[in-house]
Amino acid sequence: MTIFGIPLQAFLSQLLLGLVNGSFYAMLSLGLAVIFGLLNVINFAHGAFYMMGAFFAWIGLNYFGFSYWSMLLLAPVSIGVIGLIIEKTMLRRLYKLDHLYGLLLTFGLTLLAEGLFRSFFGVSGQPYEVPAELAGATDLGFMVLPNYRAWVVLVSLLVCFSTWLVIEKTKLGSYLRAGTENAKMLEAFGINVPLMVTLTYGFGVALAAFAGVLAAPVIQVSPLMGSNLIIVVFAVVVIGGMGSIMGSILTGLGLGVIEGLTRVFYPEASATVVFFVMVIVLVLRPSGLFGKEK
Repeated sequence: MTIFGIPLQAFLSQLLLGLVNGSFYAMLSLGLAVIFGLLNVINFAHGAFYMMGAFFAWIGLNYFGFSYWSMLLLAPVSIGVIGLIIEKTMLRRLYKLDHLYGLLLTFGLTLLAEGLFRSFFGVSGQPYEVPAELAGATDLGFMVLPNYRAWVVLVSLLVCFSTWLVIEKTKLGSYLRAGTENAKMLEAFGINVPLMVTLTYGFGVALAAFAGVLAAPVIQVSPLMGSNLIIVVFAVVVIGGMGSIMGSILTGLGLGVIEGLTRVFYPEASATVVFFVMVIVLVLRPSGLFGKEK
C-alpha cells in the first residue's frame, strides 16, 4: 500500500519521527513559554539546559552507575537547582530592564556552558544506550514501532498537558498568572512572589533538562545539541504565540509532524519548513496562532 506514491511503512516511519521531534519541540517551547509568560524573560540558555540534562544522564550512567530511570528524575532536579541559583543571583536584577538584557545574559550563559562541556568532553557525540526495558520494537502489522520512540511521545504528551492543566486550571496556576499582572496585589494577600518566580524559572529549566534526558538515547549527547535545536524552538514559540502554553504544545507537535512529512515529499526543504511557516504566520498574524492580539 502506498500514500502519494510513498510506501505506507516509510510514510508512517517519517510521521513517527516527526512526532518524536515534535515532542522535543513541544517540551522545550513549553519551558520557554512558561518562563517568558510568567517571568517576561527570553531564556536563550534553554538549549544549554537541555544539553546539560542529557550530559548529566550520560555522566550519571558512565561515572556513577545511575540508571536511565534514576537520571530521569535526578538530572531535571539538579539542573533545576542550577536554574534557581541563576535566577536568584543574576536574572532577578534584570526584570525591570529591557528584554535585551535578559537575552544577552542567557546567551552568555549558553556560550559558557557549551565551552565548559566542550573542554571536558570534546565536540564529538557520546552514545547513550536505550534502557533495556524500552529496547526493541513492536510490530503493529502496518509498521514496526520502536518502543523507545513511542515512550518519548507518550511521556512528553503527559508532561506537557499536565503542566498546562496546573497553570490554567489550578489555584497555583491562578497565582502564577496573577503575579505577572499585578505582583504587588498578590503580595498583599500574603503570597511570596519572588519565591514563586524563582521556582517557576527552576521548573522551566527542569523541563528542558527532562527533554535532554529523553533525547540522550535518540541522538548522541554533544555540547552542541542544544544550540542546534534552540533556534527551531524559538521559531515554534513565535508561531504558537509568545507566552501561550497550549500554543507552544500544539505548535511544537504540529511542526514536528510537518517537518517529518516534508522529509518524505521534499527532503531538501525539511530543514527550513519551520521557518517558512513562521514567516507566513508572522505576516498573517504577528501575535502568533494562539497569542493574544494587542
